[in-house]
Amino acid sequence: MSTDEIIEAPPAPAQQRPGTRQRPRLLPRLAGRAPAPPPAGTALHNISAVTAVLLALVAVGSVVHEPVLIPPLAASAAIVHSVPLLPLAQPRSVIAGHLLCAGVGYAILAALGSAPWAAALAAGIGLAVMTAARTPHSPACATAVVIVLHHPRPATFVPLLAGAVVVVVLAGWAASCARPAAPRYPAYWW
Repeated sequence: MSTDEIIEAPPAPAQQRPGTRQRPRLLPRLAGRAPAPPPAGTALHNISAVTAVLLALVAVGSVVHEPVLIPPLAASAAIVHSVPLLPLAQPRSVIAGHLLCAGVGYAILAALGSAPWAAALAAGIGLAVMTAARTPHSPACATAVVIVLHHPRPATFVPLLAGAVVVVVLAGWAASCARPAAPRYPAYWW
């Protein structure tokens, strides 16, 4: 047999204790654990703060006949109150992300009209614009979708959107200040 034909034997299996199973190597990397649940007070505080913000936004939206803001802002409020330290929860991302996606939504609506495929395109382009602007905020993609599918009047929708995202951010800041043990929100303003 030549040296080119020598085949190495597979490594010997690791010694195991009787009655135990060896876990596959990939499993330890995939078998992480979810974080511990928050204390009941924290969860209740988040729910009440988000609910109060959304009820206020519904009231304002009803007065100006633009209640279509709720889906994207509900997701934004949930992120700001639940994971306040994430980059996508910071004021820069929340405010600029929604306003950039609103611009994308109106541009797609003007260019392609109101159709589900145009709404999907608006969401994708909105995500690309937010990424380029370093303002990642995934719920803002829904703002572009809402605009394309419901074509709200820009004269009322954009100011309402701007005010609403500022309210979401300020409510997150106030909730953070109200709970001394909570992480400080925001981690940075801009």
